[in-house]
Amino acid sequence: MLIINFKKYKQGKAAIKLAKVCEKHKAIVAVLPEDVPDVSKAIKTPVYYQYIKDKVSYKAKGTLLNHSDHPISNKIIKRRIKLAKKAGLKTIVCCTNTKRAKEIDKMKPNYIAVEPKELIGGKISISQARPELIKDTVNAVKTKVLCGAGIRTKKDVKRALQLGAKGVLVASAVAKAKNPEKALKELTKGLNKR
Repeated sequence: MLIINFKKYKQGKAAIKLAKVCEKHKAIVAVLPEDVPDVSKAIKTPVYYQYIKDKVSYKAKGTLLNHSDHPISNKIIKRRIKLAKKAGLKTIVCCTNTKRAKEIDKMKPNYIAVEPKELIGGKISISQARPELIKDTVNAVKTKVLCGAGIRTKKDVKRALQLGAKGVLVASAVAKAKNPEKALKELTKGLNKR
């Protein structure tokens, strides 16, 4: 599973253009709420909200919650998971450590994405710098685990999967890449060659 979070890097027409590239590689895209309707019409692969607040106005496939650009409390996470489930959305809840992952696990999201804040947007991946965090989180929760932060290469992806992650969450490595197509090809090689 490969999720590309566009953050605020790609919006409007730029989001649609990048989503079409991601679609070729069967990547899930997470876009700003205002871009969900247009991106959903432009591609067939799943489109997720980057975040939701207290209502869902357009049907997407899922939502990220509590990622680095939009952190929220456990109380709000619980409320938004309930809202997402009611709207038929899958939930990916991000956190920075295993302790928080255990708290979130009790709320029964579809996925937990562990991503240490200090590695987000960097050049060293979680699977290189903090492999124990992936493994510890996988062993500590019942929910399927994804990981993110610094993921840039097929080696990063392959290692994350070996440690028990079910997929990766990527933002700047694709959304800010000079050649997103090339970046996606590199990442998907890690998914295909476990």
